[in-house]
Amino acid sequence: MAETRRQSTGGVNLGICVGMATDVAHPKNRSRSGLLTPGFFSRSVHEVAPDLIGATFLVRGAGGIIVEVEAYHHTDEAAHSFNGRTARNAVMFGPPGRVYVYRSYGIHWCVNFVCEPEGSASAVLIRALMPVAGLAAMRRRRGVASDRLLCSGPGRLCQALAITGQDNGAALDRAPFALFARTAPVDIVAGPRIGITRAAALPWRYGLRGSRFLSRPFTIEAELP
Repeated sequence: MAETRRQSTGGVNLGICVGMATDVAHPKNRSRSGLLTPGFFSRSVHEVAPDLIGATFLVRGAGGIIVEVEAYHHTDEAAHSFNGRTARNAVMFGPPGRVYVYRSYGIHWCVNFVCEPEGSASAVLIRALMPVAGLAAMRRRRGVASDRLLCSGPGRLCQALAITGQDNGAALDRAPFALFARTAPVDIVAGPRIGITRAAALPWRYGLRGSRFLSRPFTIEAELP
């Protein structure tokens, strides 16, 4: 896994995690075809989140390589599960390896992968993909021609992949979803999450270094020695 460092910014300690990640999913957590199984997600959300960078996420045959995610733990004030179970967040409390889909600001759908043992209520928000499959369908759904604008942001991503609230609670190892483990090393950078006001300084946003498909560049980075 990547190296974790501490950097002080304005009196707040920001853990900056940067480095080459060569690990792929343990064989017991993936099928022979490379599909990730629920066992992959029954670990700490802080292990799953960076391990998703470089994985391939497809929905009905359209999708691409995950290049940006954010981790949300149930003890985290920014997590939907922080104040307990509700009708909206119930899926977060269920088995790992399911999708938690919610509407942000009543406008955009956002997709999360439920992690940790049942009852933990932790999840990873999928923020951006590098599109590689089903581009024509994604361009039609998004109404844009630029590949850069197809999946660079959680709302754009869900629109491009036609993910809606009807998918909430579905298993990631069954159609229409397919999630494949990464097969090559990736250079991961991490820093504070974006678009939130609570626990905003926590360094739980992970991305593929230098990717032009990120929703927003990482402004705080650290180099490996």
